[in-house]
Amino acid sequence: MTAILTYAFKNLPTTSKWALRFSIRPLSCSSQLRAAAAVQTKTKKTLTKPNIRNIVVVDGVRTPFLLSGTSYKDLMPHDLARAALTGLLHRTSVPKEVVDYIIFGTVIQEVKTSNVAREAALGAGFSDKTPAHTVTMACISANQAMTTGVGLIASGQCDVVVAGGVELMSDIPIRHSRKMRKLMLDLNKAKSVGQRLSLISKFRLNFLAPELPAVAEFSTSETMGHSADRLAAAFAVSRLEQDEYALRSHSLAKKAQDEGLLSDVVPFKVPGKDTVTKDNGIRPSSLEQMAKLKPAFIKPYGTVTAANSSFLTDGASAMLIMAEEKALAMGYKPKAYLRDFMYVSQDPKDQLLLGPTYATPKVLEKAGLTLNDIDAFEFHEAFSGQILANFKAMDSDWFAQNYMGRKTKGHAMIVEAYPK
Repeated sequence: MTAILTYAFKNLPTTSKWALRFSIRPLSCSSQLRAAAAVQTKTKKTLTKPNIRNIVVVDGVRTPFLLSGTSYKDLMPHDLARAALTGLLHRTSVPKEVVDYIIFGTVIQEVKTSNVAREAALGAGFSDKTPAHTVTMACISANQAMTTGVGLIASGQCDVVVAGGVELMSDIPIRHSRKMRKLMLDLNKAKSVGQRLSLISKFRLNFLAPELPAVAEFSTSETMGHSADRLAAAFAVSRLEQDEYALRSHSLAKKAQDEGLLSDVVPFKVPGKDTVTKDNGIRPSSLEQMAKLKPAFIKPYGTVTAANSSFLTDGASAMLIMAEEKALAMGYKPKAYLRDFMYVSQDPKDQLLLGPTYATPKVLEKAGLTLNDIDAFEFHEAFSGQILANFKAMDSDWFAQNYMGRKTKGHAMIVEAYPK
């Protein structure tokens, strides 16, 4: 899990007390916490670091995020990444030759285009002299792409970096079984008919059973959904709480979509099909309908369902990052500073999904800040039960003392009851 500290140029609104707001991103169960003006102590400290360049976000775009198996199902990942890059070029009018480096993050790599950043860059018309590479770090792969870009600029290696992410869950690699793969490789090496016939005689029908991929930890063989279910149970997060959280998230996302607030979305013309203009996974329902769904992972008593989890997604994004002096020299008005970031790693069995609890206080302390210095927190996670469990962990002195080596829950976030 990663925590990234940004400072927006645009003033953020505050509310009368700690209030829970939900992100308008449909890709994940996420939240924004806004600090109260009454309790907030604004500091005049600067986050500028001595001898470190200021790094800014100029702009960012994304394709519409779609449910896997829908309009993007016949594409390849680099098609979506190329569309994001093209959209960013159009949005910012940045000359291609100014971009020093391109980085993309992806979770499940397409074998034919393992360096999807490079293929997408060439497809978008960037020079073949522009370096590009791809990173993977599970669900935070795109964040890794962004912070890698920050490092390149901070070190003086680059002035302008494009960072992005792409995923195409509609067409994930499905492999032959290991026995079948070995047989085919051996057949390819066979030098005589006799050797080939000998190998073919070893073939068995069970060799044809494919190896289906799973969104699971290799070290534990446990899916993230299973981990989320156990985490919700450990922190006593009820099914109703999870459904209420997910319903509000989708409702606010739909409201934002209807009001045209998702300004980062760029339309994408799918070859041979219609132009896609909006996300299709925003689907507000009702608590009654959500309650009818069966557990998705731990059956029959689990609480994580398809309704309170994020959907498998196809989509891509791209962001233009620059050294501040370069952006200003080119006439851009940056949207935010990228100030600091922190990666944490936990026990993959019992603490796989508790990253926000560990990363949040660390990135604040690293930057010399407190909760009162922050206008808004935003967490992007895959399951409503997961983020609610993190809220409870953040609000627990016992957890802070026994698991985090902290004396108190000094970094806790107090969340008001959900509006009815």
